Amino acid sequence: MRKIGFDNEAYIKKQSDQIIKRIGEFGGKLYLEFGGKLYDDFHASRVLPGFEPDSKLRMLRMISDQAEIIIAVSALDIEKKKVRGDLGITYDADVLRLIDVFRSFDLYVGSVVITQYSGQPAAEAFKQRMERLGIPVYLHYPIPGYPTNVSLIVSENGYGKNDYIETSRPLVVVTAPGPGSGKMATCLSQLYHEHKRGIKAGYAKFETFPIWNIPLKHPVNLAYEAATADLDDVNMIDHYHLDAYGITTVNYNRDIEIFPVLRAIFREIYGECPYKSPTDMGVNMAGYCIIDDDIVSEASCQEIIRRYYKAKADMAKGLIDESIVNRIELLMQEKGITIYSRPVIMAALERERQEDGPAMAIQLHDGRIVTGKTGELMGPASAALLNAVKVMEGMARPVHMISAAAIEPIQRLKVDLLGGKNPRLHSDEVLIALSVSAATDKTAERAFRRLSDLRGCEAHSTVLLSSVDEDIYRRLGINLTCEPRYQVNRLFHK
Repeated sequence: MRKIGFDNEAYIKKQSDQIIKRIGEFGGKLYLEFGGKLYDDFHASRVLPGFEPDSKLRMLRMISDQAEIIIAVSALDIEKKKVRGDLGITYDADVLRLIDVFRSFDLYVGSVVITQYSGQPAAEAFKQRMERLGIPVYLHYPIPGYPTNVSLIVSENGYGKNDYIETSRPLVVVTAPGPGSGKMATCLSQLYHEHKRGIKAGYAKFETFPIWNIPLKHPVNLAYEAATADLDDVNMIDHYHLDAYGITTVNYNRDIEIFPVLRAIFREIYGECPYKSPTDMGVNMAGYCIIDDDIVSEASCQEIIRRYYKAKADMAKGLIDESIVNRIELLMQEKGITIYSRPVIMAALERERQEDGPAMAIQLHDGRIVTGKTGELMGPASAALLNAVKVMEGMARPVHMISAAAIEPIQRLKVDLLGGKNPRLHSDEVLIALSVSAATDKTAERAFRRLSDLRGCEAHSTVLLSSVDEDIYRRLGINLTCEPRYQVNRLFHK
């Protein structure tokens, strides 16, 4: 059983109540910038055990009759085909995915806004595609000198040039496929246009991390720094809040640095700023719902190590430079964390030493560690999965759950028909073979039912896995790390 350190139900209730309260403070209309992921927030679920990845959507669903969603996407990101690293899809494709997800939760998506639009062909094609699908699309344009040229920004030649987005509900949630999409600018542009129309509206920010009311160097907040090492985000004490109220709170550098500009923009629009600090702008209640700090701290330390290995793997693939790895190493040193703090790493490396070949280790929720090695029929990632479900079901390791009759046709297909050179089964192929065997074999059926219990387990591979194996582990909810080296010494890897 996974240990729980976060009260998810209390969070959903507190968060929805706080947002409703903030709507009331602004006379019944609030633009809420949603930082991070509105859906599938797996980082939060890893560092706050008990937090469900869809918690924010469930929270919005409680007030769905008052809420509508605007999705912002940058024309620059559309043009360069920017990809979400966790899903492997472009930002424009993710807009479509998000609309489907929100609708499945009975949430109203009012429109899409393309920011930084200057006639980019790919952005124009995306606009036309969305409109053919019946989704209203609005355009926001680059503003010279943004964000510091406040007099230009808050004028007819600044926000005034942007399309006014038609909205109909008290709460307007502005979200995006990823960072840099223009969510804040969209909210502020709307405030300008609403004010021109005599409509009182407010702005607030919902950013889960860093958590403002826990210590600056708390592992949860350090894990956020590790997760955003490529963005140069740094957690800081909000000195504006400290000066105004004498209370120490945590925010991050970009919000603190931009606050004087935001304050000036508010004053230009309304004549005064409703906030005294960046922390004032937030509505995040996550810190109030941590129920076991030890569990949360340990989970966050594990996340820092995972981020370190992810950065090392990305560097080996040529995706990032060494500076990002060094930043996360400094965070580990600051908290006294080493790779030895992650038990599956040592277990996998020891199994590799014994077998003189690649190995995998999976740590179950009860602390037991199961390993897998390269064999004739499958690789270590596949073997470890099968061994893990065997152990959870109390089976002896030599028990065969998948018949040769299920494996051999897959191998023939891979090698003889599809021209593959490796007959060993990847994780997806093993799971298909297991599911086929489960139809006629009770032992395989028992093991198959155990696969869902792997969610939240830890795993480590002594080599970089194929994208297929990596994707299966992700979809099973297993927290995976890999040594930053390939099994085969060649230049091209799939």
